[in-house]
Amino acid sequence: MSPPGVEVLNPRVRRGSFRAALFDFDGTLSLIREGWPRVMVGMMVERLRALNLAPEPDEELWGLVERFVMALNGHPTAVQMARFADEVEARGGVPDAPAAYLREYLDRLMAVVGGRWDALTSGRTSAAEWVVPDTHAVLANLARRGVPLVLASGTDRAAVRHEAGLLGVLAPFGEHVYAPADNDPTFTKGQVVDDIVRSLGLRPGELLGFGDGVAECYEVKRAGGVMVGVASVEHGQTGVEPGKRARLAAAGADLVIPDFAGQAALVSWLWGEVE
Repeated sequence: MSPPGVEVLNPRVRRGSFRAALFDFDGTLSLIREGWPRVMVGMMVERLRALNLAPEPDEELWGLVERFVMALNGHPTAVQMARFADEVEARGGVPDAPAAYLREYLDRLMAVVGGRWDALTSGRTSAAEWVVPDTHAVLANLARRGVPLVLASGTDRAAVRHEAGLLGVLAPFGEHVYAPADNDPTFTKGQVVDDIVRSLGLRPGELLGFGDGVAECYEVKRAGGVMVGVASVEHGQTGVEPGKRARLAAAGADLVIPDFAGQAALVSWLWGEVE
């Protein structure tokens, strides 16, 4: 029987000791950037309307853009901007450089995120309020078991390290924090997974992954690992986010959880310590 709150998508999922655990950052551990899809999709929809390249009704256009944005969730943000440039060109427009779209998006996002940084730095809000529930507990649990922890994010490396520090989740990963430097579009989580497997000599089934995006899900499964999809909702809400759950299931996740509130039972079950 699976632990409470865990949806088992793969009834043959491997259970036993794992020798490394990979975590995505935004939406998996951190909620600091919650709302980023609305900001990104909103910017792209506005741009298409301004260029008279969007004859679709609002709901249809928003859905189309959201689908390709979320399909690239977990890749460097620059990759999503390049995809948008392709969309502009495909509709008969002349796109700006992806870097220009990236600057505009980050300016819009930081108008929101900057206030959260300030609140955390000043102590007006606590780290516990801006992490996925029981994030600190699951990291501590795995660290006590001697499992090397790896952080892999598509967000710029400097921002990931800063935000992980604000949330008190940087130390458990040590030097194993991987993200694109200066939003390098060539960064991939596949490279990170391959490096982990090679450096630790992992065999199929010995890598455990946690994430809310399709990129890390595909890569962990490609390496023969076990993937726990984290279908987290926004700050202050509870339960499974249906859109994330559907995307994670389609990408091959073995399990889906809403957050880490049941992490003790989940980890014990994954290690085969309980039935």
